[in-house]
Amino acid sequence: MEVIMSTKVDPASVNIVEKLVENFGFKETEEVFDNNPVYIKGNMAILTTNDEMIYYDNLDSGIERQLGFKPEIIAFASRHSSRQKLPALTVHVTGNWGKAMYGGKDGSLAVAEPRAMKLALLKMKELNDLGWTVCYEATHHGPSELEVPSFFIEIGSSEEEWMNDKAGEIIAETIVHVLENYKRAGFPVAIGIGGGHYVPKQTKRALETELAFSHMAPKYAHPLSREMLLKAIERTSGKVDAIYVDWRGSKGETRQMARNLAEELDLEFIRD
Repeated sequence: MEVIMSTKVDPASVNIVEKLVENFGFKETEEVFDNNPVYIKGNMAILTTNDEMIYYDNLDSGIERQLGFKPEIIAFASRHSSRQKLPALTVHVTGNWGKAMYGGKDGSLAVAEPRAMKLALLKMKELNDLGWTVCYEATHHGPSELEVPSFFIEIGSSEEEWMNDKAGEIIAETIVHVLENYKRAGFPVAIGIGGGHYVPKQTKRALETELAFSHMAPKYAHPLSREMLLKAIERTSGKVDAIYVDWRGSKGETRQMARNLAEELDLEFIRD
């Protein structure tokens, strides 16, 4: 089963689930997860919890314990918050390059699914008639302790956007599209190094070329250790083909380490 994860405490999550049920034929079942009804459509299940999803480490084990199956992938339907209150549709994988400030564990990364995130980015861009920003975000926050691929797909960045019906419809349609198609997608995959939190150069590359991104380490997470870059490669579903560096958006010691590791592992080194 492919899981769409939601929570009752997040208005954007509630909005997205409402659109999934209204528009895509999900039906309520007799099954419950965390004392909330489970909705099913084909191989997709909508599960709902009662607390913030960023703290739900070992969710995949919890699903297996409560419902008897291990999910193939988890799409977290969520809100995005920012001080700038930027209207945005975003996608990213979770994990912590250093200290865990908002869920997960220190220096721990969830399993990225680059094909799913790229398809989400492309579909959100295609459907976006709101004039909002569509972008990746760098790897951040929890949960980090998941052994199946996952990604957060988010409506940002204030209550006005979280409750926007059109935004909910865009994310709902994007999630269904991604879950129906990601296994058949084929893209070269890169680990992203550098840039700001919204990784504009990586976003542009993914929208304009075949390249898909896995974990992305922004400049504020530098200096990045060799160990963490290796972990990012290991915690990627499928093959990693390249290490991409936003050269001006990276600290010198990190970009040189990334170049050296790419040579050592026989990966393409992409400097932008």
